[in-house]
Amino acid sequence: MSLADPAIPPTARAILVGVDFGLPHFDSELQELGLLAQTAGLTPVARLTCKRKAPDAALFVGSGKADEIKWLAEQHGAQEILFDQSLSPAQQRNLERHIGLPVNERTLLILEIFAQRARSHEGKLQVELARMQYVSTRLVRRWSHLERQRGGIGTRGGPGETQIELDRRMISEAIKRIRERLEKVKRQRRTQRRQRARRDSFSISLVGYTNAGKSTLFNALVKARAYAADQLFATLDTTTRQLYLGEAGRSVSLSDTVGFIRDLPHGLIDAFQATLQEAVDADLLLHVVDASNPGFPEQMAEVQRVLREIGADGVPQVLVFNKVDALASEQRPLQQVDHFDVDGVSVPRVFVSARSGEGLSQLRTLLATRAQTAMPGQLAPDYPDESDEGSA
Repeated sequence: MSLADPAIPPTARAILVGVDFGLPHFDSELQELGLLAQTAGLTPVARLTCKRKAPDAALFVGSGKADEIKWLAEQHGAQEILFDQSLSPAQQRNLERHIGLPVNERTLLILEIFAQRARSHEGKLQVELARMQYVSTRLVRRWSHLERQRGGIGTRGGPGETQIELDRRMISEAIKRIRERLEKVKRQRRTQRRQRARRDSFSISLVGYTNAGKSTLFNALVKARAYAADQLFATLDTTTRQLYLGEAGRSVSLSDTVGFIRDLPHGLIDAFQATLQEAVDADLLLHVVDASNPGFPEQMAEVQRVLREIGADGVPQVLVFNKVDALASEQRPLQQVDHFDVDGVSVPRVFVSARSGEGLSQLRTLLATRAQTAMPGQLAPDYPDESDEGSA
């Protein structure tokens, strides 16, 4: 007898599984995986966690837990199993055979969300590259029937070339074509950055963990209409606008970038180099933090890790602790502006609410001071045009 709720579409049901290997960032409630699943259009119907010293070579969780997952899926009418950790292709294949359902991991979930959200030509290319790179390592999953030899006159492959080898070659060629197209995008962005440099433009990039409120802050500062929502990865494509700072008497360049997340697939980091290059080449990073999230220290650490990976860890930062309006009265800061230690460096910190506007004037003053300090003697008055007047 199934315990499934008939109000939930059967194809949307998913069982969430997490394995605690003793790492400090283990999400025992699987909250983030649940948010990822919901963002991708799935409905989590049950959660299961367990502890292990090391992954089981064949089934990752061992045969006992695999049986428990299978039973749980039958009870809830689940159609898919989602793991919070990365699985090897062999483990994924073995689990699917054992449980009898599709088994996926957070990496594929993130890729699926990115594919749904990409809007620009560049964003779609970046997501497609990451998906191709991921698929190229997983051709053994459900395609054992394609291992038979193919060859002879009139076939696509050479003599003796297996179907899986042919597929690998086709994917490799597709990856090469996408990389060539992305390289053109990189060249265009380099040209745009050189043009900004010639105009003595001070560039600021928003970075931070996904759903920290970067796009909401971006909209509040420049009065833009960039898409913002209370969900993971609401923004994938970089948006750049001019921000007029009256205290400095000029405009600066402000860019909103894709959010980071724990265990962000390396393929996505590689694929999004063109977008993330905005952070590498920025004069200042606004590291936006969700102050209302109890796990913000771990989220900050993950952002710092990705910044090191893309070579942006040397760019000066200002911490923006956002969503202070969501804090309880006893948690609210005593000062609007102070300093916070990041990797042994004292970094200016501003408490704001991008939604209510609290603290934005202090943030703008700090940004104006940074812009003036960074380019002394070069700050001729640069008055806003009509599109920027609302943000003064």
